[in-house]
Amino acid sequence: MKNVAIFSIFIFLLFSCDYITVQEKEKKTSEIIAIVNTQKLFKEDIAKILPNNISREDSIVLVRSYINDWAIKQLLLKKAEKNSSLENLNEIEALVRDYKESLLINNYKETLIKQQLDTIITQEEIEKYYSENKNNFRLNEELLKIKFLHFDNNIINKKELTDLFTSDDIEDLEELEKQQLSFKFYQFNDSIWSRLDKVMLKLPFSKDILLKKTKLLKKEDSLGLYLVAINDVLVRNDIAPKSYIQPTIKQMILHKRKIELIREIEKILIRDATKNNNFKIY
Repeated sequence: MKNVAIFSIFIFLLFSCDYITVQEKEKKTSEIIAIVNTQKLFKEDIAKILPNNISREDSIVLVRSYINDWAIKQLLLKKAEKNSSLENLNEIEALVRDYKESLLINNYKETLIKQQLDTIITQEEIEKYYSENKNNFRLNEELLKIKFLHFDNNIINKKELTDLFTSDDIEDLEELEKQQLSFKFYQFNDSIWSRLDKVMLKLPFSKDILLKKTKLLKKEDSLGLYLVAINDVLVRNDIAPKSYIQPTIKQMILHKRKIELIREIEKILIRDATKNNNFKIY
């Protein structure tokens, strides 16, 4: 029933728009291509659907198909109109009116939001929002602070690379990064949170192994040698770290501001309308 109502809405929208458009085209004496009952298809309608650089043969096929589809649509619309009761027609007209009003109002609100909404969010605001709502930010996935490295078996300096990888010295890390062209893939920044499911797509370790802090995991197979170090772990239902959900917090703050801005605009509208005697309650 809902789908029928929505379909009927668009029927009446099309009829209303078509009527206005036809009047304008007839004033310009546009050439008529086809007529179904009282509905007319004009030459300029056809011109709009033809792509550039189309061959004559292809354009004929496309135009014939378009005219046939247009005729079927007009006939279906006429049948739909005739087979709708007065009650249904009135209901459809009310739905069309509500739909149009909603579109206009929402468009106006979005315009006001773009003009007036403050989109600058400070780090202090993020900290405050996170602190006040921390228990609402529970993880539904596992996170790791991890670094890893994968290189071919034919690399001769495996011991040197392993020592550089396990070192906490910044200079050793820089030396490792200088050799990155020799690696198949790597991640050296273990201060950021990574999703476990994405990490497992790259590394041949089980979930249980990766969910334990460790200084070094090593595994060698036909594809090469894997080195892994896990700095920290968070499991499902742990409180999500602020750094990980900061983009989400920003969206939440902006959404809250939008709601507050719209409410303030509505209050001003009521106040001004009352003051100017444009709004009265009897």
